[in-house]
Amino acid sequence: MRLNIQNMPFPELREWFEKGVMQSLLGHDIFYIDEGDRNKPTLLLIHGFPTSSWDWKKMWLALRKEYRVVCLDMLGFGFSAKPNNFKYSIHSQADIVEALVGHLQLTNFHVLAHDYGDTVAQELLARQNAGIGGGHWLSACFLNGGLFPETHHALLTQKLLLSPLGPLINRLAGKASFDRSFSRVFGVHTKPSETELAQFWCLINLRQGKHIFHNLITYMSDRIEHRQRWVDALIEAKIPLALINGSTDPVSGEHMVARYKVLGCRLDFLAELADIGHYPQVEAPALVAQHYLEFVQE
Repeated sequence: MRLNIQNMPFPELREWFEKGVMQSLLGHDIFYIDEGDRNKPTLLLIHGFPTSSWDWKKMWLALRKEYRVVCLDMLGFGFSAKPNNFKYSIHSQADIVEALVGHLQLTNFHVLAHDYGDTVAQELLARQNAGIGGGHWLSACFLNGGLFPETHHALLTQKLLLSPLGPLINRLAGKASFDRSFSRVFGVHTKPSETELAQFWCLINLRQGKHIFHNLITYMSDRIEHRQRWVDALIEAKIPLALINGSTDPVSGEHMVARYKVLGCRLDFLAELADIGHYPQVEAPALVAQHYLEFVQE
């Protein structure tokens, strides 16, 4: 399906699209952006569910000052292809990320991930630990996400999408229900504006994207099935790892950080953000950038 953005009501989204490239990777059109000085270190950003690389917009300039910054919309998200008849999995998304790493010939780079992207990063880190990953990671930083299925407090909407009722729930759900459930995971004082909600919803619906929500949500089952592999990736990591976490997030807030420590996962840097929810890079971008740069420059 040819992507036409000319009638998109938000010029900021059109500008974001125009920064990037649509590239065929593993047989799918994948949108990515690659900006910054090639003589600086490279930073790869991996976004969460159900959003896209747009999540990084507020941090972009701060990161670009220090890095060559690369981000993508994974398959089923944002501007990228959203095939209906596809078995979405964390492993398949990891393959696409590695295909982009190969396409751009990235050798040494840092990784910053969020939410669903955390889980993709865990799979990629497992490959790094085994010596079979694409490129060489220098460090990894995780924002709020379900690193451990036992501490992932899924929203009711997510649970229903994963159930046999998923296709029906998906058809019935509209923007009003999205706005309510999405806003719930933000901090009390950092809720998304009406414009931000409309932008997120616009990106979700590109290429008729909402129709695959119940297919994408299977990542929650992947987390259970591959829990040990992905926890071991954090325990056995050979590179510095960091957590920058919004503490009031009902999905993966301070309770996730506590579990991380109990399990003995490698942790070289920790920043817990009081009053911030599930999307710290959207809610407190300057603070997240400050902490991230502190981590990598230690």
